[in-house]
Amino acid sequence: MKFREAVRDGTIQAMDNDPTVFLIGVGIIDPRAVWGTLSGALEKFGPDRVVEGPLAENALTGICVGAATFGMRPVLVHHRIDFVMLTMDQLVNHAAKWPAMFGRQQTVPLVVRAVVGRGWGNGPQHTQSHHAIFSHIPGLKAVVPSNPRDAKGLLIAAIEDEEPVIYIEHRWLHEDDAEVPAEYFSTPIGRAAVVRPGRDVTVVAVGPMVSESLKAAHALEQTGVSAEVIDVRTLRPLDSETILASVGKTGRLVVADSDWSPCGIAGEVIARVAETAFDALKARPVRVTWPDSPVPSSETIEAQFYPGAREIQVAATRVCESRADKGVVPSTVKHFEGPF
Repeated sequence: MKFREAVRDGTIQAMDNDPTVFLIGVGIIDPRAVWGTLSGALEKFGPDRVVEGPLAENALTGICVGAATFGMRPVLVHHRIDFVMLTMDQLVNHAAKWPAMFGRQQTVPLVVRAVVGRGWGNGPQHTQSHHAIFSHIPGLKAVVPSNPRDAKGLLIAAIEDEEPVIYIEHRWLHEDDAEVPAEYFSTPIGRAAVVRPGRDVTVVAVGPMVSESLKAAHALEQTGVSAEVIDVRTLRPLDSETILASVGKTGRLVVADSDWSPCGIAGEVIARVAETAFDALKARPVRVTWPDSPVPSSETIEAQFYPGAREIQVAATRVCESRADKGVVPSTVKHFEGPF
């Protein structure tokens, strides 16, 4: 399936499996149905479970919080994650707090599907990721699928969860294609995946940076560097155990996040490694993130804005060479000249 098809498959199966699941959002009954991710849902389940909402994001979120406290499982769909910023009172002060305030006698099983819009000159107000913002709030969970299988599995897991989950969906990945089980299944929230084993450097990647990290790892292999790539999949709760185990083996760390660097997920990963496994590090960790500026509107400039495989490869080479004088780097390491 393509990524967008996997999102649709997970949605339809979850609605078939549980009659309390319903969809709500602005523009979700459009024939294009959120880039094909909801195609056929209205025809199959009708307007009672595929609800076209008004252009009032905070009010829609309040409706979903109320519905969730009464036993429903709403999936609130936003065409852009930027619009979720209009709902922070309901998400942060209500949905995230109620289980703790009421001794978990009251839960809020709410999923917010938030699409990141990269490309087409969307500009600074429609291309943000906000990984760190939603990972900062106790009571909120945040997941970022990087491939079609997890697009389906993490969505189903989010819908089944008793706490509110922000499902950050990168539009850039919608046409990616991979094997996805046809049956109903879930990907555990809170578990990272080692998507490529390695021995010399750990590359922890988020969302679109996973595929870029795999490209970089392939190129690094040609220079004698073996990179282990970890797909975090879940930002909160973050799977520190898998990351620490990998760094304990490789001694080197690069974190690639499709978001900004200050106060970000990349910094959080490095902080946890420094606090828990500092002695395992053979070189200073490196972050590969967005430039510290709003995303440009110009498609020409935008093409230069986003880091990718090339930058990850350069960072990994740097951390592997930084302690070469102490004999901790494979002797075959050399500077990389291509192919990106």
